[in-house]
Amino acid sequence: MRTAIRNVRGLGSAHEGVGHWKMQRLTAIGGVLLAIWFVLSALSLAGAGYAEVRAWLGLPVNTTLMLLLVLSMWWHAKLGLQVVIEDYVHNEAAKVASMVALVLLTCLFAGLSVVSILKVALGS
Repeated sequence: MRTAIRNVRGLGSAHEGVGHWKMQRLTAIGGVLLAIWFVLSALSLAGAGYAEVRAWLGLPVNTTLMLLLVLSMWWHAKLGLQVVIEDYVHNEAAKVASMVALVLLTCLFAGLSVVSILKVALGS
């Protein structure tokens, strides 16, 4: 005899539902904390020139926090858009193409963001 609770405990056919949900919540919490840090930092840099911002971003703690902010936001965006694609794209070929495009584009933009931050932080 099979019950509905047996199916619920199995996490579905993908076996990753709870992990995806937890990661989306963790990236949201981390993103909020890092965004608060960024807003406060941006307010303290109001009116500063490029040289001052570059010096500020050149500090290891600021570079690290900025990289964490950007990476967590791109990861959070990828997770959220993945759910939208899985829920609303019903054609299997379009779903696969959308998922591939999502992964490639988020990796591309995250990589561009990291390179841009490092260029400013390292003074290139």
